[in-house]
Amino acid sequence: MDFRFSSNSSQEAGSFRLLELPPELCKLIESSIDETPSLSIKGHATDDAVLCTSDKTYALRSVVLSNTVIVATPSNNEEGGIDIRDQLHEILELVPSVPRLHRLSGLLRGLEYDEGDEDRHQMSHYSYQQARNEIQASEFEFSQGLKDRRILILDGNLRPIVPAHLSTILELLLNYLISLGLSHQSAPVEELASTLADEHEIPRIVTTQILSWFGVVNENLWSMDVNAVITEIGLGILRHHKHEPILETEFMTKWKKMAGDSFEADVQLSLLSGNCLQNSSSTGEALGGTLIYFPSSGLPIDPAARFMELFLTRQRWKNEEIEPFLSDIAINSKERDKLLLKYARALTSPEGVWYTARVNLNN
Repeated sequence: MDFRFSSNSSQEAGSFRLLELPPELCKLIESSIDETPSLSIKGHATDDAVLCTSDKTYALRSVVLSNTVIVATPSNNEEGGIDIRDQLHEILELVPSVPRLHRLSGLLRGLEYDEGDEDRHQMSHYSYQQARNEIQASEFEFSQGLKDRRILILDGNLRPIVPAHLSTILELLLNYLISLGLSHQSAPVEELASTLADEHEIPRIVTTQILSWFGVVNENLWSMDVNAVITEIGLGILRHHKHEPILETEFMTKWKKMAGDSFEADVQLSLLSGNCLQNSSSTGEALGGTLIYFPSSGLPIDPAARFMELFLTRQRWKNEEIEPFLSDIAINSKERDKLLLKYARALTSPEGVWYTARVNLNN
């Protein structure tokens, strides 16, 4: 068989890429005979590119090949043969990655939604479609990210709700469930939305989105996620103690009171994992059972910077204490363990496994 360089090889040089598919993505493409799978490459010019499916994000990495790979196609001329179109010296590897949602915080700064904001004219805005085009995340991860970050979609624009206003609305919902005699497992959405709109001027679209964040809406009935609601109420109290610790007993008393008699038994400190710290000494012993607000969402995204922040905050971490602060930068437990191995030193004691910094942060 005759091989020859294509007449367009000079123009086509560098225009081909060889992409190695992980097994799950290969199966997705092979099974999509009748329907083309949703695949998109996202990233600004200064970003590391990612490939997104409908529900997952993959980092794109270049791997240099020891041998040259040629891209060849059957020739279109009468003589037949094979045309060499390009020469490749690398392949692109796909590695599962956490969605790059952290950019939302900066893009939406100053666009927060608070009580009475529906009457104010917004001079600037950031649309849902803009965010979908710019944020490096799959459709599913993006939607889940808006929910987790408590970001409303109003008139096609993204508006993160002010935490204090959100806490107020959740407290009202709990109160109305009791006063109206509604079951938290099947509460009519329209009745709750109308009540908050008529008595507190909270727009229905705001209430309905909040209900979808904190439970499941099916056939206009709301089944409340009790743990999610109780957690957010607890965070609403704890946010006031970012710099000033609060006694654990005092905090739990306030939390249970705001949760009400119906949900008091569901109040558990473990719900705030990854958002608070029990102040401890260098030996890890609790100092009077005090709590302080310390959200993982406020930590750097870069692993090295995050570990530095963690170990500057506390010299030693128990295994179960540090794990929640790594969940948003590690795709799974295996990746989390790799990060711990790289940036921390494990010490085993009768109390369990402790982690310290690999480098001396005091120098």
